[in-house]
Amino acid sequence: MSMKDWAAREVEIACKREAPDRKEGEWDYGCACYESALKAYNSLLEDEHSGMSWSITRSILIRLMNGQPLTPIEDVPEVWNLVYTDDDGTNRYQCRRMSSLFKDVHPDGMVNYNDINRVSVFEVGSKTSWHCGFIREMIDKMYPITMPYRPKEKPYKVYVEELLTDRKNGDYDTMAVLYVMTPDGDKVQICKHYGETDDGWQEITEEEYNNRKILHLQRELREKREAEAHEDH
Repeated sequence: MSMKDWAAREVEIACKREAPDRKEGEWDYGCACYESALKAYNSLLEDEHSGMSWSITRSILIRLMNGQPLTPIEDVPEVWNLVYTDDDGTNRYQCRRMSSLFKDVHPDGMVNYNDINRVSVFEVGSKTSWHCGFIREMIDKMYPITMPYRPKEKPYKVYVEELLTDRKNGDYDTMAVLYVMTPDGDKVQICKHYGETDDGWQEITEEEYNNRKILHLQRELREKREAEAHEDH
């Protein structure tokens, strides 16, 4: 069986699993994605890539699909657009080659960069990720972006534990930032704790975090008992 026939068969099997009741000619979102990927795969086959060129081309395609530049970004005027100027005179620029990359030029001449897609946050035990501004700033201090900049294919993955002491505070009001997995696969401990206060989010001691964790567990137990009592009635 040729590589082309093998890929077509794999897509056919995947589509049947994705939409087992789909009629011929009927559109399905998941199957459309599989079929689109097959088109790209067949296009690469038609270019007759060898093992090495296949790997290189795949890497290039992945970077393009992730919105990442193929060559390092230089800090030259033509790659930046001025977005706005803060009240303190700081100019914020957005990169023309990579829309997630920004540069802040402060009145004293200090320059710093941030890539809003560089850091993904995960709660321990969950595969769902999100972005968080103050955690990104934490990682930017640990691993500053320098020029020329060529982003890694993988993000910095920061793992946290979230607690909620009071329902009126939303989804969570306390957080432990535990560790980060770097794009190169290194695990680096952070162990910082934060809590929502009257003055916004502030760093707190581990003792305060543990006290809040007790309140979190007490709230969960209380709500569980209330739910059970409601079911009994």
